[in-house]
Amino acid sequence: MHYGQIEPRLHFWSGYYCLNEKDTGKVSPFVAISDVIKIVSDLGNKIPDKSWMLYLLELFNKQNIPVELNLICSFNDDGKFHAIFAGINRYEFKLKPVIGHSYLRQIIMKPAKHGIEYRLTDEISGQTDTFFFDVDADPFDFSMSKHFTGLEWHNRIESVPYQIRYEVEISHLAYGTQDNLFDLQSVVYFPYDQLLPNDDGNFTGEYPASFHDFGTRNGFITYKIGSGKHTVGIANKFFDPYM
Repeated sequence: MHYGQIEPRLHFWSGYYCLNEKDTGKVSPFVAISDVIKIVSDLGNKIPDKSWMLYLLELFNKQNIPVELNLICSFNDDGKFHAIFAGINRYEFKLKPVIGHSYLRQIIMKPAKHGIEYRLTDEISGQTDTFFFDVDADPFDFSMSKHFTGLEWHNRIESVPYQIRYEVEISHLAYGTQDNLFDLQSVVYFPYDQLLPNDDGNFTGEYPASFHDFGTRNGFITYKIGSGKHTVGIANKFFDPYM
């Protein structure tokens, strides 16, 4: 999202920060985030020439460096999953988006190995693709500060966002902590209970997408992104994850 080298008038985003309002501070530091993105339908490719859009799974560390596992749809393709660090694409996953399939996306901080694990699993086929990124930024703070879910647009033709490529469902929005201090591979996930709206602040019109059907499933927040419109100032969403 927030990359200083990108021309602001050609770059837009809208979505939510994921929060845990009931967090008492007693849990161990967050080490991971995850969600499940289901490709519901293809709305057609209306992406302008040389442009692209993203379905975001994004965290920021305490230095505000973004770490992302995004579905990126471009003007000339059907979408690809990418691992991104500090605004640069580091890896293209072998798994491709298929209508009707659900994909578990996970980003796991590995400070002991000075790296980050990006993991993508097709929940229908069972296939998994994993990428480990060696962080050479020193010092890089592996402490997480924010988790963002939503959309991002890059328009190289004009200064407006455009119709999204896929209708999707986002579910299992979660943060992970180490379950066992003696087992650094062990991560247990917990639900959020609040979504706080956020957008680029530059676009004053209607974003050409709808965020709707908010709820919980198995205690975790779920919502859909589809065709439609919304304006700046989406209301906060509160959830009881245990309902």
